[in-house]
Amino acid sequence: STLCSSRSSRLIGASSVVAWVMLVGLVVTLPAVALTSTPDQLDAGSVKWLALSGIGNVAGLLIVYAALRIERVGIVALITSTEGAIAAAIAAAAGEAIGGGTGLALGVIVVGVVLAGLVGEQNEERHDRRGALLALVSAGLFGMGLYATGRVGADLTVTWAVLPARVVGVVAVTLPLALTSRLRLTRQALPLVVASGLAEVVGFASFAAGARHGIAVTAVLASQFAAVAAVGAYVLFGERLGRVQVTGVAMILTGVAALSALRV
Repeated sequence: STLCSSRSSRLIGASSVVAWVMLVGLVVTLPAVALTSTPDQLDAGSVKWLALSGIGNVAGLLIVYAALRIERVGIVALITSTEGAIAAAIAAAAGEAIGGGTGLALGVIVVGVVLAGLVGEQNEERHDRRGALLALVSAGLFGMGLYATGRVGADLTVTWAVLPARVVGVVAVTLPLALTSRLRLTRQALPLVVASGLAEVVGFASFAAGARHGIAVTAVLASQFAAVAAVGAYVLFGERLGRVQVTGVAMILTGVAALSALRV
């Protein structure tokens, strides 16, 4: 999803990418929702988590796609991958038991984020600090959305956990853009947004299912997408990182891997 969105956002803009990704996701999700009955556990508390899940995901996507327009995929993906650590921290604050080594791993990730966002003078022309900052903001929103999605997945069905972001995205982004004739799509961007939309649905469904066994562990395991995105950007787009940034990348990946191994 990240690799496809990095290309499509430069073709049609962040807002249009989010609009199409959410529309594709809704088209795929609605039939599954229609085949399931309304959960008995659906109450005011569940609606709150549904809303937070949708808003966090859509707002995060708008911001991260904007970041991908001005910054390299590897940097954006690695900073955004801290969403898992943020979701784990929220889970801990909410009372979920987390092992002592997790705090150290979170600290390593934070330092890695700072280093990954730095740039030497020789790379100044190819690096935009605004992209790193936007990625960090999106990580916070995604972290909140992941935790809310985990709560929904634990109480309701997986399809209901996937639904909120698609509905919020279509209502808040797709429809306004379409009504104001600002919804863009090109032939080159079409397969990219479809692939992103499908990947988002599969990813969220997998996360919601895993979160039934613990939100914190599932969140940090999911955040390892950054390693795949960084390698993909290197192979497909020839992206290079400076030495300081490579150190930051290594720290982020080490921290995420440590969190996964700790089995919070």
